[in-house]
Amino acid sequence: MQRRRFLKQGLRVALGATAIGTLGLGLGGCGFQLRGYGESLPALPALALAGADDDLATAVRKTLTRAGTRVDDQAALRLNLGRGTISETQQGLSAGTSHDIELTLRAPFSVQRQANDAYLLDQQTLEVSETVTVNDDDLLAQDDSRRNARERLYETAARRLIERLRPLAEQ
Repeated sequence: MQRRRFLKQGLRVALGATAIGTLGLGLGGCGFQLRGYGESLPALPALALAGADDDLATAVRKTLTRAGTRVDDQAALRLNLGRGTISETQQGLSAGTSHDIELTLRAPFSVQRQANDAYLLDQQTLEVSETVTVNDDDLLAQDDSRRNARERLYETAARRLIERLRPLAEQ
């Protein structure tokens, strides 16, 4: 009796998996695609970059270039990028010698037309966070972990900024 019920249940699971697989193949075969997935969004042709010359600005410049946007002081639009500040917050209680630290990068930005200084995006704030585990017994590794986390924060912030600027390319 138990074996018969087990076989029926296994058959139902197999039929369900087959149905889902067939549905997935059918949707893929007809050209169905999730909206925005795999779609390359239009990039701004050119953008002037103004503001502090710090690690965030360097990451933004590289990301803009990789996205196909030319960084040019004579561009029609200007990205005003404020200095990025990183704050650290200890998360929870210390478990022995290691603990988690949340690093948060905040940077103000705005976008203006160069011709008349009209704001297209006025006084926005970019914010990204990352949690890193540090060990108090290994200070050298702790410094490396923080440095690597900061680099990832700058790269993530630059990518998010580019995504927030993409709708301007469609105007």
